[in-house]
Amino acid sequence: SNLATPSIIIDDRGWLVYFNEAAEETLQLTFAETGEMPIEEFSSRYEPRTVEGEPRPLEKRPAGIALHERRPAHERLKITSADGEEREVGVTAIPLFAHKDEFVGVVNFWWRE
Repeated sequence: SNLATPSIIIDDRGWLVYFNEAAEETLQLTFAETGEMPIEEFSSRYEPRTVEGEPRPLEKRPAGIALHERRPAHERLKITSADGEEREVGVTAIPLFAHKDEFVGVVNFWWRE
């Protein structure tokens, strides 16, 4: 992909269906290694938490808000990548619609803080 911003795509079922090469750098894992899976299962590998270190459940994170409430959200979080390194990231999730009332998924962008 030519997009330099780490990005993942989540479908309307809440399944991870894609992440780009820029995301692979942060996650230290390739999409070929993970394949499609429920976003909750995928994201739990990275122990998402607040910058203060408190666990952050999916429904409180930007991706969960975009998925369940159908609205954009942003937050700074800490994750632990596959190589064990803790990283602070800014995360923005945006719901995707094919038509005004046809929700098709979420795009989730992040960058290292």
